[in-house]
Amino acid sequence: MRTASKSRKTNETEIEVICNLDNSKEVNIKTGVGFFDHMLELFARHGRIGLTIKANGDLHIDSHHTVEDVGIVLGQVIREALGDKVKINRYGSAYVPMDETLGFVALDISGRPFLAFDASFDNQKLGDFDTELVKEFMQAFAFQSGITLHARVLYGENTHHKVEALFKALGRSLADAIRINPEIEGVNSTKGLIE
Repeated sequence: MRTASKSRKTNETEIEVICNLDNSKEVNIKTGVGFFDHMLELFARHGRIGLTIKANGDLHIDSHHTVEDVGIVLGQVIREALGDKVKINRYGSAYVPMDETLGFVALDISGRPFLAFDASFDNQKLGDFDTELVKEFMQAFAFQSGITLHARVLYGENTHHKVEALFKALGRSLADAIRINPEIEGVNSTKGLIE
C-alpha cells in the first residue's frame, strides 16, 4: 500500500493529513471551512484515494492560512506516498463539465513543481471560503508534491461550478497519473529517474 501521513504545526495552523493511494474507502475531511471540506472530499473521491485531513487554523482572521497550509501538507503526503514512482503513469488530465462550466486540469508527476492557473471567479466568497484561495491551494499543492500542474476554467458563469470543476478535474487527473501501469518498466522517464 502506498500510504503516508504528516503533521505540521505553526503559530497559525495545526494540520494532520493521512493518505492512501491504493484504498479509497476512508475519506474524512475537517478543516473548519465548509466549502473547502466539500472540495477536498470531491478531490479525494474523484482521485480514488483515501484521505483524512484534520485542520485547526486561525479562522477568526480568515481561511487563508488554513487553505494554504492544507495544500502544503497534502502535497508533501502525496509525494511521500508515491515513493520511487516506479510504474506510475506519471501524466494525467481531465475535462470536467459542471453544468454551464467546463474545467480542465493536466498534470505531470515530474519532480519539477510548477503551476499554470487560468481561472477567474466573479463571486469572491463561497461560504467562509475566499475564492482567490483556489490558486493558493493549487500552488502550495503543486510545489510541495513536485507536480507540474496546469488548471484552467475554459468557460462558465457560476463560481461554485467553476471551483468544483477544478477540484474534480484535479482528482481525476491525479487518479490517472498515480495509477500503476504494468507495461511500464521502472519509472516513466527516459532519464530513468523522476526526482
